[in-house]
Amino acid sequence: METKRHYGMDWLRIGAFGLLIFYHIGMYFVPWGWHVKTPHPLEWVQIPMMATNSWRLPLLFLVSGYASAALSAKLGAPGPFIRSRSARLLFPLAFGVLVVIPVQPWVELVTQHGYAGGFLHFFRHDYFRFGTLAGIVLPTWQHLWFIVYLFAYTLLAVVLLLLMSEAARARIADGAARLLEGWGILIVPLAVWMAILFAFPAYPETHALVDDGPNHLHYLVPFFTGWLLRVRPVLFLAVARCWRTAAVVAIASYAYVSWAIWAAPGEGPPPAGVVTWFMAIRLVQGWAAIIALVGIADRFWNHDHASRPMLAEAVFPFYIIHQTAIVLVGYWLLLAGMGPLFSFAILVAATIAACWVFYLGGRRVNWLRPLIGLQRVTGAQLSVSLSGIGRGEANWRS
Repeated sequence: METKRHYGMDWLRIGAFGLLIFYHIGMYFVPWGWHVKTPHPLEWVQIPMMATNSWRLPLLFLVSGYASAALSAKLGAPGPFIRSRSARLLFPLAFGVLVVIPVQPWVELVTQHGYAGGFLHFFRHDYFRFGTLAGIVLPTWQHLWFIVYLFAYTLLAVVLLLLMSEAARARIADGAARLLEGWGILIVPLAVWMAILFAFPAYPETHALVDDGPNHLHYLVPFFTGWLLRVRPVLFLAVARCWRTAAVVAIASYAYVSWAIWAAPGEGPPPAGVVTWFMAIRLVQGWAAIIALVGIADRFWNHDHASRPMLAEAVFPFYIIHQTAIVLVGYWLLLAGMGPLFSFAILVAATIAACWVFYLGGRRVNWLRPLIGLQRVTGAQLSVSLSGIGRGEANWRS
């Protein structure tokens, strides 16, 4: 089924990954555990971090579900679809685990666990131990867990495509669209999230794929909602009906979440098996924010711009390199004893510069392009791409 390109979803994807970069910069300053930390964490940083904490990752899975459905429709069969997704996801994953990621656990081991070896020693003797060191599993995919999960959900989608006839898929899509029409797009997925929360209260998030069942259920909801938005675009009418209300609900929920953190700083987790108001309202904030953002993208951002193709193409390389840049620069700032204000400014500038260097440098070398999430192209196509005139037709696929 051919559907007109939705530029608003392109911009939403670009914005979501951009926010992810700033969120991970914030992880250097917030009291929560992370790979490298400022020696004096700032309690108040939790408040702005919680503005996106509940929806940033589900939103990425939603736009990825939409993108996956668009690519599936374009290629027309499960075979070409899975081959395309494998090339676009597995090559960058392997490159990331082997080349981009290793400095992250090394910095964490040095700064938080007293590891005395240099990076080359760590890489040669410890990174490929296929075990744990100071509780860190090595080798590791770190922030690239998103690619692993996205590929797993892609495989699940392909299995469903293969098991069902086209008529059966249409009936299921029609039934799901009827369930989500009107206010259902806001209520039904949130109800599923709540059911998961009460069925698996206080479940940990491991990012280890095989032991993360409740979180897979949590992320599959937005992934297949995004897929359904693509195959049944009439659902954008449902989003248009309720996105303003969803925005108000998201803001009110965030106000409660912020107040709860401010009123009880440093409060530990609840007893195992207990569901708190904080957990439930955080889910309300998350899904309401997603619907509000999809509505805003549909209403105000559904138009093209000359910068969109390059930004859409750059998103995946930015994602691959950004956390390693943050961790490495954060390590240098830690050694220099830099204060929080200058540290933040340096982290933002250095991370953005590293992302652009990684993308602009890698896109010029054809054999490197698949490793940083870009398609290989012919010599003529490469020249067009480097001139900035490319259509970016395949950029949405990553």
